[in-house]
Amino acid sequence: MLRLLHPFSAVALIVGIVIGAGIFKTPSLVASLSGDAGWALVLWVTGALISIVGALCYAELCTAYPNAGGDYHFLHRAFGRNISFIYGWSRAMIINTGSIALLAFVFGDYISTLVSLGTYSSVIWALLVVVFLTAVNLAGIHASSRMQTWLTVTEIVGLLAVVLAGFWVDAPASGAVQWFAQAPAPAQWGLCLVFVLLTFGGWNEAAYISAELKGGPRTMVWVILASMLTLTVIYLLVNTALLLGLGLSGLSQSKTAASDLLGFAFGPLAQKALGLFVAIAALTSINATMFVGARTNFAVGNDWKALRKLGQWQLDIGSPKQALLLQALISIGLIALGTQEADGFSAMVEFTAPVFWGFLFLVGLALIWLRHTDQHTTRPFKVPLYPVLPLIFCAACAWLTYSSVTYAISQNAIHVSMGLIASGVLALLILRGRENTLDA
Repeated sequence: MLRLLHPFSAVALIVGIVIGAGIFKTPSLVASLSGDAGWALVLWVTGALISIVGALCYAELCTAYPNAGGDYHFLHRAFGRNISFIYGWSRAMIINTGSIALLAFVFGDYISTLVSLGTYSSVIWALLVVVFLTAVNLAGIHASSRMQTWLTVTEIVGLLAVVLAGFWVDAPASGAVQWFAQAPAPAQWGLCLVFVLLTFGGWNEAAYISAELKGGPRTMVWVILASMLTLTVIYLLVNTALLLGLGLSGLSQSKTAASDLLGFAFGPLAQKALGLFVAIAALTSINATMFVGARTNFAVGNDWKALRKLGQWQLDIGSPKQALLLQALISIGLIALGTQEADGFSAMVEFTAPVFWGFLFLVGLALIWLRHTDQHTTRPFKVPLYPVLPLIFCAACAWLTYSSVTYAISQNAIHVSMGLIASGVLALLILRGRENTLDA
């Protein structure tokens, strides 16, 4: 594999995959649950610190074991290819492709308010955007990275407009902001952090570009840190602006806070324009998710002879063609299934969160395990304060796994997550049988 990805493009990729529709939805929920403007910002800072600790752990793994397989590769080295296959299966079948499908629906919903294609406008737009962005990624790494850079810049401009609006206008008298008047209850802290960390989610995808980044391991560390600091500053500015512009009660009660703030500051036209920025945010995350998601399929194909077609890498374009096509087909299938769901976002959180945080916990353990079992590998970057920070990361992931499982059980959705794991185990048994036949 060639190192063709520019560091600035890599930062745009990570920032773009993290900033999705979440930042337009979760500030209201966090403000409502925390009940205090100052503590709401503390919760966002806490989420940022947890994410940065996780990013530092990934920085060590990325620089020691650069590979297009990312955390799939880390799990493979630490725990073998059976565990890593279940993870790769989960990403291919629901985690990445489900995110692509749901974000495609978000894009379809918002773009349809500007250009309607009829009764099934959202679905048609969702299908079109998956096909279009798959074609962009098939055109090669340069085309997809240029697209990502411009989309991310446009997305950030939209968020800066929200920040400007918040600092430009005064909050209504009924929504006066009180800072640190009352701390939220411990249980509320936990629930708030679930939403905050959901909004920060996606930074771990940096692992999938470690083998393609220009400049090597040291550059990878700076890309990860620059991305996390950029995200933290943007999120804190947006939340502060929403609190100043709408007040705590106004933000808590609003379902479209950013849109309401722009309308309050600049009029109805600006309020409608935000729909375009939300669509662009969804588009940005879809493109970035496609970019990194296909690389998991590629890594799985490299490890299993029966799936060797997925492990083909086109050097001329710098992308795994077959892996991209498989990802697109599964995403299109999920879009078709998604038309049957009343609330796709809630369903996806219930189905995927237990699996996602459970495997992220294993990645944290993999760092500790590989430090002891693979001591001869050169590590250009080591996590500071080892093993304290990796243990903090593991504890956070374990708590989020527990919280996700509890939430899924309360919504009668845990059977979907368990079914996903069970189907992966069945696929693994079938695959091992095929491997034995091929070896014979």
